[in-house]
Amino acid sequence: MRRALLAITGLAAGTTALVVLKGAPGAGQATPDVPAALAPVVPGGSAAPEPPSPTGSAPGVTPSPRASAKPTPKPSADRSAASRGGTRTRTTPAAPRTTTSAPKATTRTVTGPSVTYEYGSLQVRITLSGSRIVDATGIGLPLGGQSGQRSDDVQARYSGTSGEVVARQSANLSTVSGATYTSTAYKQSLQAALDKA
Repeated sequence: MRRALLAITGLAAGTTALVVLKGAPGAGQATPDVPAALAPVVPGGSAAPEPPSPTGSAPGVTPSPRASAKPTPKPSADRSAASRGGTRTRTTPAAPRTTTSAPKATTRTVTGPSVTYEYGSLQVRITLSGSRIVDATGIGLPLGGQSGQRSDDVQARYSGTSGEVVARQSANLSTVSGATYTSTAYKQSLQAALDKA
């Protein structure tokens, strides 16, 4: 796509330069000799004098259609501009800009309510990109002792960017063995966070 855009831009620039150089007076091109009968009308209403007819007819007599070799061309805009001493430039429109990147999904964080259970209380915070869960973590889990061990097991299974929450994209999680109360509280807070999101 970028190569095509560069090729179009280069072609447009080259064409513009060629038109400007071609139309500029004294640009090195000789003006072709135009027969007086084909010369453009000079501004002011006077026309060039008629040359003698090749068929020998008198001036002012229109020759027959068979005698005329070429139709009289109309003066072009570039030739008439050059005869007035001005230059004429043509501009080409720029190529339209295109974007190739897709719009980025917005990332937001939603935190579920604090759920109290037999060993303490916890909350679950999820991060979403668009409508997809990309991260999850438990907050306020008990530390130390038997409760801390259960909390660590639940965090290891459910939380993180590669945890079960991200894999399943729901609160329908399997219960961690030996941490039933902590697992249930985690799933309740997670479901509430998903409902908010």
